[in-house]
Amino acid sequence: MELFRIRKDIPFMKHAIVLNAISFITFVLAVFFLTTRGLHLSVEFTGGTVMEVAYEQPADLESVRKVIENLGYADVPVQNFGTSRDVLLRLPVQAGQSSGQQSETVLAALKAQNPAVELRRTEFVGPQVGQELVSSGLMALGLVIAGIMIYLAFRFEWKYAVSAIVANLHDVIIILGFFAFFQWEFSLAVLAAVLAVLGYSVNESVVIFDRIRETFRKQRKMAPQQVIDHAITSTISRTIITHGSTQIMVLSMLLFGGPTLFYFALALTIGICFGIYSSVFVGAAMAMWLGIKREDLIKSSSKNEGDPDDPNAGAVV
Repeated sequence: MELFRIRKDIPFMKHAIVLNAISFITFVLAVFFLTTRGLHLSVEFTGGTVMEVAYEQPADLESVRKVIENLGYADVPVQNFGTSRDVLLRLPVQAGQSSGQQSETVLAALKAQNPAVELRRTEFVGPQVGQELVSSGLMALGLVIAGIMIYLAFRFEWKYAVSAIVANLHDVIIILGFFAFFQWEFSLAVLAAVLAVLGYSVNESVVIFDRIRETFRKQRKMAPQQVIDHAITSTISRTIITHGSTQIMVLSMLLFGGPTLFYFALALTIGICFGIYSSVFVGAAMAMWLGIKREDLIKSSSKNEGDPDDPNAGAVV
């Protein structure tokens, strides 16, 4: 399915050096902010108090959130849990206050707003649990990266695997850089979005690499740079349809999903935008600089059928 077809190939690779220089600067800035400012980790990672309260009627989350903010808690997750009458709160650790004191103070403030509110449970999530979540998240990220590299190395060639991983890590680091610079809360939902971006970005790279392989087979006299330009140009319509429809859904979560889904959708939005950019100007350009050629992608077909461009193909010795 195509919305349109571009007849003349766009010379993307002609501007690869300039665009990758911009990309490199952005990447370095993201690493700088990560190392100097760090991530604003949520309660799941740092430890804190988890409270569950119940109302007689469906809870007004915005009113509950204002009560929590008036107590000095900024960006505290307030969300329904189970039913619209049950509310879950995650409070960060505060110096000089125990978990019990925190829950008592919050419950008193909520009762002042609505005397019918009841405390269902309260528990303390220790820093050790947070450390385990960090370790598990990093392990999941490493396994995803390793799986992607193995898949691409088998399906295409090692040059494409290296190019795709560099492009995908480029997306991940830049997302983390945004969260470090603006000190947005980094929660488990955002970690899930980062992992989703990895899979989403590699899908775009695979589509472009597959079109490069197809073009190498059909256009035997094209130079690698021309092949890459043709492959990217021929997938633009597909890219607009796929990423446009995905972004519409993510944008609806960003605008109407409330605070619970806001940072999750924000991470996906950044990842989608930079995923398109990295697949074209990082992954494809790096594959070109690594010296991809027709023989890298069609070794098996050349051996089985004989390469028409090889004067010795099919010769009987």
